[in-house]
Amino acid sequence: MDAKLVNPFIDAIVAVMPMLGFPMPKRAKMGVKNMTATSLGVSVLVGFTKQIHGNVAYNMSEDTAKFIASTMMMGMPVESFDEMAQSAISEMSNMLTANAATSLAGMGYDVDISTPSLTIGENFQIRISSDSFLFVEMDIDGHIIELNIAIN
Repeated sequence: MDAKLVNPFIDAIVAVMPMLGFPMPKRAKMGVKNMTATSLGVSVLVGFTKQIHGNVAYNMSEDTAKFIASTMMMGMPVESFDEMAQSAISEMSNMLTANAATSLAGMGYDVDISTPSLTIGENFQIRISSDSFLFVEMDIDGHIIELNIAIN
């Protein structure tokens, strides 16, 4: 996978999350995985079509998802990962992916994104690619969002 196709996703987290009231995200880990990622508790899968094919999975613990939902809802306490919190996480994924897609379009790629698909549960396998894919962990105030990126 070409690094120039991955940078828009990292840049999207760095640009969008502070606009939503979060501290500046920092890259924690980066590496390559094969075919599947293991769910950390909450995962959102978004697909790409047209000149860019593949998908990105935003993977996080339920505690991280509740922290993000609470911050997005102006600090409202999130006791359980209910429909409102799920909607906030789906919307965040949509904003991040749309920002990355806009950057890819600026690079000359014609790209469409799918509606986010949110799943809840730990330790199940998410098929990201038929081959290897890149993962990037982003640390947001001690909370990790794992980006699993498989596009070409």
